[in-house]
Order: sequence, then structure tokens, then C-alpha cells
Amino acid sequence: MAIIIVDDTIFSLEVIKAFLMTAGYLDVITVKSASELYQLVDGYSDRGIVEIDLILMDIIMPDVDGIEACLNVKKREWMADVPVIMVTATTEKDNLQLAFSAGAMDFIKKPLERVELLARVRSALRLKHETARRKARETELLEVTRQLQAANEMLQNLSFLDGLTGIANRRHFDQQLLQESRRAKREKTPLSLIMLDIDYFKAFNDTYGHLKGDDCLKTVASILKRTLKRPGDFPARYGGEEFAVVLPETDDVGAAVIAEELRASIERAGISHINSLCADYVTVSLGVVTRFSEQAETPDDLIMASDRALYRSKHEGRNLVSVERLM
Repeated sequence: MAIIIVDDTIFSLEVIKAFLMTAGYLDVITVKSASELYQLVDGYSDRGIVEIDLILMDIIMPDVDGIEACLNVKKREWMADVPVIMVTATTEKDNLQLAFSAGAMDFIKKPLERVELLARVRSALRLKHETARRKARETELLEVTRQLQAANEMLQNLSFLDGLTGIANRRHFDQQLLQESRRAKREKTPLSLIMLDIDYFKAFNDTYGHLKGDDCLKTVASILKRTLKRPGDFPARYGGEEFAVVLPETDDVGAAVIAEELRASIERAGISHINSLCADYVTVSLGVVTRFSEQAETPDDLIMASDRALYRSKHEGRNLVSVERLM
């Protein structure tokens, strides 16, 4: 990390450089004008990119004075925390005020005294290094915070997912149904709910084993996700072999059509079930209910009504869609 001395007077450059080097500051670079400083700061000098710790700059220089040069240097984002100490033969308040407004942190009056110079340099470097450490800590804390937020989001997502099928679990379903129910009332739109149950699933497990039963549940969940086309349609595992689908902004006719698509898609999957009493493959029974904006039914009312419709499908032979009408 370098200390840069900017002064158009060779004698001043050499005196300051000597003071610094005898104090142990070995990486000292001298330039004679603002244009040379800009080249150094921007990495266009023969030295290439230089990491700068401190700039000592004379106020009075030809072409571009130290105040303007300080202002221009401070416009560069990567130089914002690099301290600039102005070296001046005058202590006129106007000049000093302009220097501080341009971004200088301190000034040293000519003729220079070695002890004062080194004390000001040490103070400026401590400030620079402390600022760098603070920013590093802030960056580290921001990264830790980001990681914690990501971990919390992941944990929250996991808490909303069914561990076996990967779709929403009962907890998430309850929240989503309540949220969509409130939104439907607020926006005066219909809300439909489908409950579906795998037919004779206990017999499937008894015949093929629980691992195959788990595969069957995962396949049914996958078919639900694949068949539901709209982003707002919400499939969930309600419990055991029972699934639910929340259909926002869907009337009874549309819900019945979607339910039939789900039934047919699962039937077409052709999952073997030799001990089913209604087919040689896995089928589902479905119950559908719709609440329109003028109706006062609660989410629990919708669940009970769709359960009644589901029971009717099972009672009437299974592999059927039944629609419950709310009064």
C-alpha cells in the first residue's frame, strides 16, 4: 500500500519522501502534477494499478491546484476512503474550507516539521485501516445475514412441503385456503376446492408394500402438478392417501372440468393395482365444491362440503367426480 506525494516542487517532494522513508514507510511515490496523480489513481501510469493508502498534496500547483485535484480524485468510488492531507504554505480559512469541502481530511502547514508530519500521517493511516476493517466486518455481517435469510427461507419452504411427495403439506394447505378464501371474498370471485382420495390404497400397500405405496403417492402428486396449468392452482397432500387442490377464481363448472382432467390423468398413468375393486390400475375419487362471492361459507365449511362430495363418489362406485352444491 503506497503513500502518494503530490507537489510541483522537487525539494518539497524529496523532503517529505525522506521523512516518510526514515520512519519506515518504504512504498512512497512522488508525482509533480494533478494529471500524473490521475494517471496513477486510474492505473494508467507505468506502475499499473497501485493500492493507495494516503495522499499528501500541495494546495498551490500550476494548471490544476490541490483542491480541484482532491475533488476530482474523490469522485472515484474506489478512492472515497483514501485520506488526503493538504500541504499548504497558507492557513487562510477560505482555502482550508474549500480543501475540506473537496474531501481532504487534514492539512499540514509549510515549512514541514518531521514530528508533526509523521503524527498526521500515522493518524490518517489508522483512520484508513480502521475504516477498511469496519467495512470488511460490515461486508462479512451482510454475508452472514444473507446466508441466514437464505437458510430461514429454505427452512420455511421445507416446513411447507410434504417430505414424501414434495408438494404442499397440510399446514401450507390450511394457510393457502384461508388466504384464498379471504381474497375471494374481498374481490368477489368464486373459489373452488377439490378433495381426492386414492381408491383402495390400503389394499395397494398390502399387495405391493409400503415402498411401492410411497412411489404411488409421489406419482399421483406429480400428475397433479403436471395437470394443473394455472400458476394459482394449488395442490397439496392433505393426509395419508388424500390430496386437495385449491382453485382460485374458478366456478363450479370449471372446477368439475379440472377434477375430471385429474381423474383421467391418474387413470391413464396405468399404475397397476390388481386388488382394486373398481379397476386393475390405480384410480381416485374426487369431491368438488365451489363458494361464490355472495356465500358465507368458511374454509372449514368448504372442506366439509368437499368431503361429502368425495364420500358420495366413493359410495357410488369410486373413480368418479362428484360436485357438492352449497345452499
